[in-house]
Amino acid sequence: MLTAGVDLAPTDERTALVTVAWSRGRAALREVTIGVSDARIVAAVRQSDKTGFNCALGWPEPFAALVNAHRVGHTASLPSKENGANWRRVMMYRATDEAVRATVQGVVPASVAADRQGHAALRCAALQAMLARSGQDVDRSGTGTIVETHPAASLHRWGVTRRYKGRHAGLAAALHDATARWLDLGSFAPLVITNRDAFDALVAALTARATALGLTLRPDPDQLPLAKVEGWIAVPSTGLDALP
Repeated sequence: MLTAGVDLAPTDERTALVTVAWSRGRAALREVTIGVSDARIVAAVRQSDKTGFNCALGWPEPFAALVNAHRVGHTASLPSKENGANWRRVMMYRATDEAVRATVQGVVPASVAADRQGHAALRCAALQAMLARSGQDVDRSGTGTIVETHPAASLHRWGVTRRYKGRHAGLAAALHDATARWLDLGSFAPLVITNRDAFDALVAALTARATALGLTLRPDPDQLPLAKVEGWIAVPSTGLDALP
């Protein structure tokens, strides 16, 4: 199996791509690239069995409906004095964001509707269209060739750390220690350890492997319709040693 991970930024310069080749009981990094174009990402997805994107695959459905209604001047859903905060939360967070918040203690995904994540999400929407035109299954719930990932959620579920921001060097060392028996970083080790974007792309590639093996939490039947529209973050359901 070959999995890929993409830490998607609004620009090529901050976008990282990692590919991991898997064999019986072993895995090895095949590529780590910083500064990745849309064309290279599409090619990597087509060459891989599963690709994890560290980027939101869609927007909250209530937010999309609000924007559409506001455009034509008929906004039916309005906040009241009593429910203003809850109303905004419904608009800002997807079903999968709330599921991660409930499942992974201390991890709160950023809002794609009200945060800088939106810039990368716009690029991701264009990439999904490119992939669909090339014949790829881009089901946003994660059953196709791509899946949405969240590094902090994956690392937490794997027991690597409980605190993510601001501790890149320590996280990279902890992940290396946890996977040393079976993951060969090869000559890419210094880049993964020193570059946050490359590290996040590696976590996305490992999460893609977990998804391909059925080792992530799936949306339940009630959540699935929204997951196919908004996207669904793959949260690992087992430890790292189940991956190889």
